[in-house]
Amino acid sequence: MKLNYKQLILAALVLLVSSCKEGDWLERQSPTLITEEQVWNDAKMITSLLANYYNRLPAHTQLDNGWAEFASYDEAMWSGNDDGRNNIISYGFERWRLWDYSLIRDINLALESIERYGNTLTAAQKTQFSAELRFLRAYQYFELVKRMGGVPLVTKQLIYDFSGDPTPLQQPRNKEAEVYDFIASELDAVKDQLGNSGSNTRANKYTALALKSRAMLYAGSIAKYNNQMPAPITLPNGEVGIPANRATDYYTKALAAAKEIINSGAYTLYQSNPNLGENFFEAITKKVNNREVIMAQDFLTAKDKRHGFTYDNIARGVREDNLGSSAVTPTLNLVEDYEYLDGSSGELKNRTADNGDYIYYDRPQDIFANKDARLYGTIIYPGTSFRGQEVQIQAGVKVWNGSAYQNVESNTLGANYTDGKLLTGTSGPQRSQTEVSNTGFYLRKYIDPAPMASTRGVRSDMWWVRFRLGEMYLNAAEAALELGQTADALQYVNTLRQRAGFPANSLKTLNIQKIQNERRVELAFEDHRVWDLKRWRIAHEIWNGSTSNPDAMAFALYPYRVVRPGDPKDGKYIFEKLAAPRYRAPRLFQLGNYYSSIDQSVINNNPKIVRNPFH
Repeated sequence: MKLNYKQLILAALVLLVSSCKEGDWLERQSPTLITEEQVWNDAKMITSLLANYYNRLPAHTQLDNGWAEFASYDEAMWSGNDDGRNNIISYGFERWRLWDYSLIRDINLALESIERYGNTLTAAQKTQFSAELRFLRAYQYFELVKRMGGVPLVTKQLIYDFSGDPTPLQQPRNKEAEVYDFIASELDAVKDQLGNSGSNTRANKYTALALKSRAMLYAGSIAKYNNQMPAPITLPNGEVGIPANRATDYYTKALAAAKEIINSGAYTLYQSNPNLGENFFEAITKKVNNREVIMAQDFLTAKDKRHGFTYDNIARGVREDNLGSSAVTPTLNLVEDYEYLDGSSGELKNRTADNGDYIYYDRPQDIFANKDARLYGTIIYPGTSFRGQEVQIQAGVKVWNGSAYQNVESNTLGANYTDGKLLTGTSGPQRSQTEVSNTGFYLRKYIDPAPMASTRGVRSDMWWVRFRLGEMYLNAAEAALELGQTADALQYVNTLRQRAGFPANSLKTLNIQKIQNERRVELAFEDHRVWDLKRWRIAHEIWNGSTSNPDAMAFALYPYRVVRPGDPKDGKYIFEKLAAPRYRAPRLFQLGNYYSSIDQSVINNNPKIVRNPFH
């Protein structure tokens, strides 16, 4: 039997070879073979395997893999080289595809092996290890079902008997609802057996509850909103589509799981920094004394477990490595979804309502005054700083010729105008230059402020948050709203808004559209956007492929310094909103994108697998 875990363990072991008598040579045990009994009775070896399994959990976008996809939707665009992500004519049906049973196979093998060979493990050790493996398997099934719909539920090793007949190994797809039900039942079964209290890198009771809350919310949304479509997306045997009458049950489970975490006191919203924008940034990125993060994929420079996310995405003018990039840059679309603290629309005010003249600001950052503090914690915008350094964001100058303004811009970053003052910021924006923002904004969330983190030699050990308490508040709010418990839903949402600077009880009424916007601004760049739009069944409306639909296009904000000598407006700042340069195709999400296509090789190997709709 091929045991990949043995290769992993052998790579980590230092084999000590002791001297032996010449006559014992043929009787020595091989120093390179490890028996089943050795593996499954050694807690350290099992823990090493678990670490490998945690690292193999899939994610569409995360800091060490897939992060470029942040620029494929409407949170950001691609300002780096090779801008294919700015020209996505339509999302391919294979996008988000996942049909990987290798991790499930390894987990099933591990569960059976612990039970069979783990004779010297204590009962408590066997219980905890088995519970952790089942959690990981449930997590993997959630990643499968949210992409593919119903998949075969395999919980035992499938072993070929070499009879020439593979049909005993060929399982049909389970119903989509059955997979979600399996996830819930597994998490219920293991949550009190996981141990790892206080850990934010290994599963514990609250991690299981967090996964359950998210999965049940997805299931409830599909049960409700898929069935509200003019033509619900289904398959005859339920492999795709969840009956509408299941929505209440799923929402109830999502709410109960989130409430148990919130009410436990085991986690609290991060509120340690009086600067609310910095506080929100720290809530996601700070590793020490942060009780908001429930589970993260951690990295550690000292162990050479690092990634290049900061190197590839730091603001151009403050990068530490001349070859660093500024690839993923947030869009104006996202910026304007952060409301003003008086509750008004987040649309930035760059023109007067009466005559359409520019609004003149004393400083670039003034146009963002009194905005939701989560904006500052997520995005670097004009007039702000990073690592204590000003991030110069200025597109050029507007020179008054007596009757109108003329644009003057430069491809030389940091260049001065003829008056000796700044013409173009060291961080752009630029209309055509690469590796500098084309939108007028840069990422702050997940950009590592540690010295040398944006260099090739050091890189970053910023962690990737899988679950945090802020999401649980939003899960609880949405589920409560769907269950008609509006007062509770308002309380959960307003708690998060108050942390962002809004007055207490800032929202008096609530609807699903408001919940959708709160998730957009709270969870931006945390790998939620595409999955949220899919489960609400509005992705095809938001990204409809039309250039006249502002949601399907990417927009930019360009600041200019006014050059108007002798006039009170001289030296002030005005802003232009424009379609983002280098962005060439509106996003198009088709009905066939709600469930990814199944590769033909899978169907060839197992004729019992039915295709997803529209493929």
